Amino acid sequence: MASLEHRSGSASAAATKTPNVDPIGSALLIVGAYAIGAVPWGVVLGRVSTGTDLRHHGSHSTGATNAYRVLGKRAAIAVLVLDFLKGLVPVVLARWLNANWWVVGAVAVAAVAGHCWSPYIGFSGGKGVATGGGALFGMMPWLVVVVLPLVIIVLVTRFVSLGSLISAVAAALLAVAASVFGFEAPAAAVAASLIAAIVVFRHQDNIRRLRSGTENRFGQRSTAA
Repeated sequence: MASLEHRSGSASAAATKTPNVDPIGSALLIVGAYAIGAVPWGVVLGRVSTGTDLRHHGSHSTGATNAYRVLGKRAAIAVLVLDFLKGLVPVVLARWLNANWWVVGAVAVAAVAGHCWSPYIGFSGGKGVATGGGALFGMMPWLVVVVLPLVIIVLVTRFVSLGSLISAVAAALLAVAASVFGFEAPAAAVAASLIAAIVVFRHQDNIRRLRSGTENRFGQRSTAA
């Protein structure tokens, strides 16, 4: 058993410990992750900086890509960082409290779901890429490797949506493979797969535009009222 835990890495090794979080605490972590993930930073920063509601401009998404097109580079960077932290912080907290790995996975998915379907803005939101990236990094930091293909795809094609889709699916496949070979907890692989499914689902319009050749390329700006 000791050799298996050593080979399996931090996630599966942590999964063998006795959780310190009871069912009520676990529920609070999951609900809290949804509430944190639901904070629509793109809308908040848009209204504070220029009085612009991202939901009424560009792709109508509250994420960093639409923020770049509508609000500019500085606002987009701020939205990207804050959305990333929305996924990272709840997962890190759950791990720090030594929650069960299925609870950690549920926290990760809840944060992404909150971002995509925020009750604060009528259950609309972003597409889950930055928040999902933060959640995945909190569970499996080594998944940062998918950032490189994301950057390459965006630089070559200038399609952020294409890079996001491929990176999300690649992260899920890598997580599943790591779980099969005993390097990560199964719950982490399930969470990564669900996050990828959410990202793909939220990109349905982008997928249709990619297929029809009408998808917006990175760098195109949208005028805000």
